[in-house]
Amino acid sequence: MRFTATLIALAALCGTAAQAQSSLTVVNFGGANGAAQKKAYIEPFEKAQNVRVTAVEYNGEQARIKAMVESRKVTWDVVEVESPDVNRGCDEGLFERLDWTKIGNKADFLPAAVHECGVGTFVWSTVLAYNGDRLKNAPTSWADFWDVQKFPGKRGMRKGARYNLEFALMADGVPPADVYKVLATKEGADRAFRKLTELKPHIQWWEAGAQPPQFLVAGDVVMSTAYNGRIDAAQREGRNLRISWTGGIYDLDYWVIPKGSPNRDLAHRFIAAASTPDAQAQYARLISYGPTNKKALGLLDAKVLEQLPTSPANSKDALRFDIRFWADQGEALEKRFAAWAAQ
Repeated sequence: MRFTATLIALAALCGTAAQAQSSLTVVNFGGANGAAQKKAYIEPFEKAQNVRVTAVEYNGEQARIKAMVESRKVTWDVVEVESPDVNRGCDEGLFERLDWTKIGNKADFLPAAVHECGVGTFVWSTVLAYNGDRLKNAPTSWADFWDVQKFPGKRGMRKGARYNLEFALMADGVPPADVYKVLATKEGADRAFRKLTELKPHIQWWEAGAQPPQFLVAGDVVMSTAYNGRIDAAQREGRNLRISWTGGIYDLDYWVIPKGSPNRDLAHRFIAAASTPDAQAQYARLISYGPTNKKALGLLDAKVLEQLPTSPANSKDALRFDIRFWADQGEALEKRFAAWAAQ
């Protein structure tokens, strides 16, 4: 009897183990974006798939993914990365080649969202932001951002070459359409750094997306470069922060699967679920980042659409971030920027 009872107990334990939830680790940039992903993607996926999803916040450190892959101790299953990193990581063999038959119809997505190692998940923009309670006259251009006589005070800028060199050239009179053509030359890069040097005494650097709204609300800076979604989140909290969309630089973030993920099939399912029109429309309602699945736009009302970087009014004078340019010249320019910033 005791032997039989033991067998029954073991069978029960095995049955419990068999019914245990699968788990998935999804890594993103946290903040308002992470909160929107939790509601639009993670919670519905957990419910529909009977899966436990652990959300991890990081700040884009590709080195952490590389260390996992090289040591063959991969604990992250789905990771949100910026556009230069999807290309670099794919070339270096850090990401799985995706099976698009498990994700969706490529024709439903923006062309830039379709990548062999990644799926574009949203369109975002780095913009000029300011506090409407502190500035009576609104800045309307990067020339205004540089004009410390007309707008005295500190400027917040992300610490790095990306975006800042483009903004510097636009502030110096280069039309958005010509920025990368100019920046690709030695003379153009020199021009961008000279323009940055003009503003250097007035710059307060930021490194995390949460900082620009905090700087603006506290009055530490009068203007700042910022991710439009972070400003949107502050507006939803009642802050009178505003955006000048002229000369904003828009880009995509991507989902990738680190090479050697133990949950590749489940990771594909998560990315597929997060790429549906309904899920992306819900995400856009929670934070003002544009969907990459074109069918999601038809599910959004005019009030939501007008706040997205992809709306006609907001994108007409915008610049698309050039991944190829930064893949080719980014390392040299970032090294030059680091040396310049340290001077």
